[in-house]
Amino acid sequence: MMSWMKCCVFPLVLLCMWQLQEGAHACSCGYDHPQMAFCQSDVAIKAKVVARKAVGGKFSDNIKYDIKQTKIFKGPNIHFTTFYTGSSSAACGVNLNKGVQYFITGHLEPDGTLRVSYCNFVAPWKRGHNILVERYKKGCDCKITRCYGDPCGDRRPDECLWNNQQDKQSACGKRSDGSCVWYKEATSPTKG
Repeated sequence: MMSWMKCCVFPLVLLCMWQLQEGAHACSCGYDHPQMAFCQSDVAIKAKVVARKAVGGKFSDNIKYDIKQTKIFKGPNIHFTTFYTGSSSAACGVNLNKGVQYFITGHLEPDGTLRVSYCNFVAPWKRGHNILVERYKKGCDCKITRCYGDPCGDRRPDECLWNNQQDKQSACGKRSDGSCVWYKEATSPTKG
């Protein structure tokens, strides 16, 4: 009886534990400043959501969004009509509303398919985003470093320190002397 338990039950318990571990995976990514997400993305566009559909096949358990792209800020000169995302937030999917215009960043699959995840920057389009996106573009040579104190401490000339006081309307950009500073609401430089 004991050898039967060793032979069959122990491997079965290991298999169950492995399956529990596999099912426990969820979406995780650090909360970045939107400019970091923009600079690290392959594509940044302005688009209106036209339709949403669950799909199988290559992107099984995913959502396919049909979009009407109105502007491209970054990426290849392609007019995107769709993108794919995970089926839930646990699968790093984004949940967008039909009829709403968004600012969307994402990554290109090797076949040219646009993939958008929770870790990318996606937000409803607002007046003033054009100016902010231009600031983001100009600041991609700067490094944004998260800090957890106030004040943050010393910084290198090529970085902006971010402690959540610099909100989504701030951009890190280069000054004429090559140093990087925060620009609030795409107008004047701030300390940081």
